[in-house]
Amino acid sequence: MYDDPIVDEVRKIREKLAEKHNFDLGVIFEDIRKRQSKVKKRLVRRQGRQIAEQEAAPDRNSASLHSGR
Repeated sequence: MYDDPIVDEVRKIREKLAEKHNFDLGVIFEDIRKRQSKVKKRLVRRQGRQIAEQEAAPDRNSASLHSGR
């Protein structure tokens, strides 16, 4: 199985954070919200959702491919 160093690092940080807060999810999230509120700027900007363009126009002569219609 492939070991991803980024995933390993995230898991180590998660474990340290959980241990620091006695594995209490409520306390963990309270700490995250507190630290998040101290950040003055947004770390991630969500861009508007873009609709993918249609790759090809539908074939108008496809009726001949469907017998019985």
